[in-house]
Amino acid sequence: MTTSDSSTQYGDLAILQAREEPLEKWPNPSDNRYTIHLEHPEFTALCPRSGYPDFGTIVVDYMPADWVVELKAFKLYVNSFRNERISHEGVTNQIADRLWKELSPHGLRVIGDFTRRGGVKTVITVQQGSCESFDPYQANLL
Repeated sequence: MTTSDSSTQYGDLAILQAREEPLEKWPNPSDNRYTIHLEHPEFTALCPRSGYPDFGTIVVDYMPADWVVELKAFKLYVNSFRNERISHEGVTNQIADRLWKELSPHGLRVIGDFTRRGGVKTVITVQQGSCESFDPYQANLL
């Protein structure tokens, strides 16, 4: 493996693996009902129309049943969108669908809070299952 060939960098390989293989998950260590809150403030993808980069924060709240996602696996999966042309709505729904399918939580909320583009602020929220116990979300105002 050489450092000059970006296609063989260990980080690129880890991101590809996170994209293509099931997310690493662990058994839920508790029978209690509780909420896990995750934030990934360095989301990037490409606009499907212009190809320009989009930036944002991906927020996940979920009430685990049998499984919790391993944090590095979550980070690498979200990073896997960095070179993909995908809409804000598409990526938020895709992340929600995958987490719902692989973790089978009691409730799940995924929020895509995207940086302004052309002065327009976009926040996409996808909810599945029981979400009434999640705290209200306050969008990033910048």
